[in-house]
Amino acid sequence: MASRKMNARYYFTVEGETEKWYLEWLRDAINADPRAKVKVVCSPKVQKNPLKWAKANTNLDKNAKVFHVFDFEDEEPVHTKAFRDTLESMKKAGQLGRGFKYVNAYSNLTFELWMVLHKATCPPLMQRKQYLGRINDLYGEHFEGLHEYKTESNFKRVLGKLTVDDVMAAVERAETLARRAKESCFRRESHCGYQYYLDNPVTELWVPVKQMLTESGLLDS
Repeated sequence: MASRKMNARYYFTVEGETEKWYLEWLRDAINADPRAKVKVVCSPKVQKNPLKWAKANTNLDKNAKVFHVFDFEDEEPVHTKAFRDTLESMKKAGQLGRGFKYVNAYSNLTFELWMVLHKATCPPLMQRKQYLGRINDLYGEHFEGLHEYKTESNFKRVLGKLTVDDVMAAVERAETLARRAKESCFRRESHCGYQYYLDNPVTELWVPVKQMLTESGLLDS
């Protein structure tokens, strides 16, 4: 009988601290779940430039799972350029000859969409600040602004209201959004080999999260 793989290692670079805290929480929640059969290993790094991170990490496994978690905020030229510059950086990182490819784990509009999906579905929104009302309602909070919500103590209190089963529900809702985006003919762009939607709501963060849940044994493959 083949021996069971004991560890599943993932690499994440993220735009901000909230994404980092979330992935650390997710790792620990999976590993603490008595249903998990394989330990998830990851240490997410706050690094907006994937190429810079890749150059500094020369000892990656040849087939390492590497994801960049970031936002498509809107179609303003400055934000569009920043998004496309990030995709270019991801492509260059994958061309270093290390045997890995960066995977796009973006959210449109923002990471807050992913947090909403743990509790409910989400309609299209015009501005990122509109997520705050949904988060307040769904998590029983009264944050007056996104800055307050994103402080470490407040965000980690929100995380304390989540379970692994909530994460599974978020994955299912995000997959449904992806199907609807395709069926509803959301506007789609491609840059440096990466495809993404201009319309929201949509997120690709469910892809690595589902892989983590599956590889740990918490979801059927």
